[in-house]
Amino acid sequence: MKWLLAVAFVLVLPWCAFADGHGPVFGLATPTNSKGEWSFDSGVFGRSNSFDTEASFREQIGYGFTPHLSLFFTAPVVFGNAVLTPTRIQPGDDFEAKLAWRFQHRATKVGTRFESTAFVSLVSPGPQSGFPGIAHTTNAPGTMFGAVTGMASRSHYVWLGSTFTKFYKHSGDKRPDVLDYSLVYGYRPLKWRRPPDKWDWRVFGELAGERSTHFLQSGVEVPQSQTNQVFLGPTVLGIFRNYTVSFGAQFPIYQNVGSLYPKEHVRFGINFSYLLFQHHAQ
Repeated sequence: MKWLLAVAFVLVLPWCAFADGHGPVFGLATPTNSKGEWSFDSGVFGRSNSFDTEASFREQIGYGFTPHLSLFFTAPVVFGNAVLTPTRIQPGDDFEAKLAWRFQHRATKVGTRFESTAFVSLVSPGPQSGFPGIAHTTNAPGTMFGAVTGMASRSHYVWLGSTFTKFYKHSGDKRPDVLDYSLVYGYRPLKWRRPPDKWDWRVFGELAGERSTHFLQSGVEVPQSQTNQVFLGPTVLGIFRNYTVSFGAQFPIYQNVGSLYPKEHVRFGINFSYLLFQHHAQ
């Protein structure tokens, strides 16, 4: 399986010229597409425990209706069938249509701004979703609500955010609801700053946590299926004209997953983005 994932990763890189390259890899951030701007994103996101590794190849298309309102569509392809906890902050097997509204945008001085963005989306588990050995699950959809706020300057970035995803019940079965949250700090040293015709880099420290409720099976809670985890790790973002690349890894600093799930050792991701018809942010 690890050999298959490595081959798939190499094959996908040449056409992955685009992920959510506006900021961190795992945590929430405030940027939205500018008015009339398209974003084409691809990413490879993986999770590994003691027994197996699973990778999700995510494609995302976004469009900015206004400088502060954007719509995104996401479609995944999953390689692997590892026994892993429910997650929403780490891209997985969910199809999603998300609306992002940046309801606060306040520039305090040149190069420094405070922003807040709200999210709402329809989430639909894909055909590859499932939790073998844990519960027979329904592919009934769910809804996600969330918000993130923070500050960005030429040297420093701070974002704090959270989302909650509630799945619907079908025939007494129900996937767990998931609460996730993240805290991101980014730093861009003066000597890393470059003009648009050169790569411009910044580094992030990302903390991400998630709590999931029990599975419901025929209206009854599945014991030991509730989870609570926190991950921490470094990521890097590079920008060159309308292209971005970001990559990094996270490691568990707290895990309470009961007896049903093997504990995860690492999460990793690499994102590519291309922005088309880019306008200056307003």
